[in-house]
Amino acid sequence: MSVQERKERERAGRERLIVATARELAEQQGWDAVTTRRLAERIEYSQPVLYSHFRGKREIIGAVALEGAAEMAAALRGATAAADGPRARVAALARAYLDFAEGNPAVYDAMFRLDGGLAFAREDTPEPLKDAFAALLESLGEVAGDGVHPGLFTEVFWAALHGLATLTRAGRLPPEDAGRRVELLVDLLAVV
Repeated sequence: MSVQERKERERAGRERLIVATARELAEQQGWDAVTTRRLAERIEYSQPVLYSHFRGKREIIGAVALEGAAEMAAALRGATAAADGPRARVAALARAYLDFAEGNPAVYDAMFRLDGGLAFAREDTPEPLKDAFAALLESLGEVAGDGVHPGLFTEVFWAALHGLATLTRAGRLPPEDAGRRVELLVDLLAVV
């Protein structure tokens, strides 16, 4: 291994450490607790080293969001792969999405609530975000109904899931009805 390859590997390792530490701190104490000073202390590197990887907290949030998008896409695909038939796939997708949001609140915030400097729904949208949307579209496109654009239907279904996730987390919806909400959403929106 060349010196350059070793340096690149070490740099990538530091970057993974920064993102993992930011994510851990955000999950434990919220994103307000994530500061470059605190991260530098936790990873035992100076702030200039941290800034050599990320220009600031916004870029760190973006890196966490991209990591989360890849994880969510895998979770959605895993959940839908085992389902039998379009309705079962959509219900499994909805449950997996809501489970991901509940189990990873800081990551979910990085993905959809906070400014990570990422472009959505544009040509320059990063690939992990496109892939997360594709994971939704794969199951939802088949139940959009005649004359309904699959991408547009996916956006509306995704918005409904996001609303459920956000309202449930905020304590605005009783958690005991979560399963019934998913069934109602699938029954009302998915044409199967």
